[in-house]
Formats: sequence, structure tokens, C-alpha cells
Amino acid sequence: MWTMSNITVGSICSGIEAASVAWKDIGFDFRWFSEINGFPSKLLKSKYPDIPNLGDMCEIPSKLGLGIVETPDLICGGTPCQAFSLAGWKKGLEDDRGNLTLKFVDIIEENDAARERNGCTATKIFWENVEGVLNDKTNAFGCFVSSLAGLKNELSPSKWPVAGIIHGPKRNIAWRVLDAKYFGLPHQRRRLYLLAGGKDFFPEQILFESCSRNDFVSYGNPSLVFNKGGQTFEVFRSYTDCLYSAYGTKWNGNAAAYNGSLFVVQNGRLRRFTPLECERLMGFPDNYTELAGAKPTNRYQAVGNSWAVPVVRWLGERITNYSGDAFRFDESQFGLLGRQIGQEKGCFALDLSNGPINLHDGAMINCSERPEQVQCGNLFDVIDVNADENFYITPTGCKGILRRKDERQLSINSRLESVLKSISSIWSDEKIESLSRKQTRGRFSLNIERERSERESSYSLFDIG
Repeated sequence: MWTMSNITVGSICSGIEAASVAWKDIGFDFRWFSEINGFPSKLLKSKYPDIPNLGDMCEIPSKLGLGIVETPDLICGGTPCQAFSLAGWKKGLEDDRGNLTLKFVDIIEENDAARERNGCTATKIFWENVEGVLNDKTNAFGCFVSSLAGLKNELSPSKWPVAGIIHGPKRNIAWRVLDAKYFGLPHQRRRLYLLAGGKDFFPEQILFESCSRNDFVSYGNPSLVFNKGGQTFEVFRSYTDCLYSAYGTKWNGNAAAYNGSLFVVQNGRLRRFTPLECERLMGFPDNYTELAGAKPTNRYQAVGNSWAVPVVRWLGERITNYSGDAFRFDESQFGLLGRQIGQEKGCFALDLSNGPINLHDGAMINCSERPEQVQCGNLFDVIDVNADENFYITPTGCKGILRRKDERQLSINSRLESVLKSISSIWSDEKIESLSRKQTRGRFSLNIERERSERESSYSLFDIG
């Protein structure tokens, strides 16, 4: 029975359980997790000792079929959405490229079958993924939603929209890209959120919002230089780029290293955000990932792979407040002309991007990356004044970022470039070179050095004047 006060949940690819943090005390009851990686599994055992971790998700369908585990009202997860064949899925074939996504669908199907035997409603589905899944060349997203909807053939538009709905023979589906920087986090993190359920469930009522205006609030512009705890800080943008799981390890060469958004200047020294600050950037409680024996790399990776807590909280609150069909999308809506996706029989699919959407009854629907009530976070609240020495960038590291910028002919934040040059000038070029040689050079540096060596070896005595 679906009730507002007790929605039972099963979690797939649980990670460090952003959903459990987000949905605490708002009517969700987690019955099981499914996680196999070491550090997240250790954290789950520490934080949620009474909730079983089923481990390998590939074993869950059989456990559901045998009645070994409970069949929850809602299943949430963020499986990799790699290529797989809809026809292959229907034949039960194993495709290594999309095995986890196939298994996710299998889990939903088995959970639905068990719930139907018990007289329960169809499973509600909450699925999160990177926005890039919409642009996958193999139409992985199309295969995934078509299988969930119960279509005989996969939908395959030239481009999947950032917001849309599918009313299929088996399930209704809605999805929307939302950016965490509009939910109170100073962190640009665009992610795809998908909700689905049976034919009596209209997930668009949860994901999309009625609105009365066409103008949306822009992001704030707080001061980039501030004092906190008696110390001076500088950031290079009012919000950060998306945190990656590799942040703190192989991260210095990506785009955020040159726009400066994932750097902090503290008392004139440059550093990364600490694991604690990264927890705050994602909306987790302070030191949520600080376990005995945990390395910074463990914490960076776990947080970078997780979900933005305030976004998931917002969606959870809307799930618990769901009451039915508040507004309707159908063929009679003049404002929806030209928005249909495909011509699959028994399927009504709409592209709801480039909103808000105007309906013929005067209603306006917000399907954008921003909620109606925008909340802007501030990096001042994220900053930890007690950053450990290990998180500071040495003069050698600063010089390396500048070197890669020149080698790859990349643009760079002018203020960041000035800070990098200032710090790298503290040490002599000879000292920096001797220390940098202790680390393996990347392919760009190696190619440049190889070309230089080849030019020098080609000189003859007559070339030297």
C-alpha cells in the first residue's frame, strides 16, 4: 500500500546513500541496500547497521522471486546506462556493456511480479544519471526507457530532450535534468532524474511544476574574496564545477583546473577543497564519510560518485505529497503540438525541453533545470578554515598546471593564472624541474619532449653558427 507516511525503499548501487540522508524523517523506510565497493559498504555498515546490504545487484531478481527479500514500494538507483539491445533484453541475453542496466530493469520486473501476487501496486522507480546519457551514440537511454515503458520497439529520436514523458503500455515515465546549484548548493551539477511507475501513476506531476511566470531568477554573485575565522579566502567563481570521483587524484588536468572553480586561495596559498568541503558541496552532514582508516581518496571518490542531497530531498518531498493528476499532458493540448517523440503504437511520448510549457487552459509548466523556488548557495558556508597541509598545491604543482595549459593551448582564468605564477615563482625553475621529474609525465609533455629531442638530434655541424 502506497502511503505518504511509510514508503518502503530498496536501493540499488547505493554508494554512500545520499537518498537515505535526503529522505530521512519524511516518510521513507529503507529496507535494503545493494553495494559491492569496499569503502561505501563499510560506511553503510557503520551508518545504517540495521539495514541489510544485499551486495551484488545481479542476485536480487532471484531473491525477490524466491521471497528472500522484501518487495519495496519504491526502488532507487543510479546504474551505468551503457548500450544494450532491447531485443536482447526481451530474449534474456547477457550483454556485458549494459548488464547493470539490464539487471536494474530485471529487478523492477521481478519486484512488480511479486507485488502483483501480493495484491500491491506497481513499483515506483527513482533513477539518477549523468546528463550525457541522453547523448549516448548507442541510444542507451532509449533502450532503457523503452523497456521500462513496455514498448515492442525502442524509441530513437535524433536527440533525447533534457525533459520529457513517456506513457507506455506498461509504465508511465518522466525525466528532467536538474542543476544542484539552484537547490542551495554552490555547485554546478546537472543530473538526469527519472521517475516511473504503473499506469495509474503520473510521475510528471512530481518532476514538473506549475508556474505563473516565464522569467527565472538568475544565480547570485557573492563576493569572491572574504574573511572567515580570521583568515582570508578567495575563490574564482560563485559556484564550483561538478565534483568528479577523481578529484584530488588525477584531477589537475581537467577543465575545472583552468577555470579555477575547484580551487581555493587561503591566506595567499592555493589548495583543493577538502573532503569535508566536498561533503558540504553535495549537501551531506559534516564528516559523513570520515571513517576510521579512511583515506582522502576514498572520501573524494565516494562523494564524487554520489547524489546532490538537496535535489533528492526536494524530489522526495514531492513524492510524498503526490496526490494524482494535477495537470494533464495529452494530444489535445495545443501547446504540445510538434513535441511528440516517435510514432510507436500505444505510446504517448513528449519532448518537454525549452520550457516553460504553455498549455491551452492557461497553465504553465516548469520543466527547466531550475525549480520554481531557486535557492543559491554560498561558498563562504562551504569553506573549512582548518584545511590540512596535504591539500595545498606546491609550487611544483602550480608550475605543472601552467605547463599543461601552455602545452595544450588552453584558456585559463586570468586571476588563477596570476596566483599560479606567484606561487610557482617561490621556487627556482631548477628546483621545480628536479622535483617534477620524480613524477611520470603525461602524454602531452612526453610528445613535446620527444619532438624537441628529434629536432636537436637532426642538427648538423653546419646548422650551428
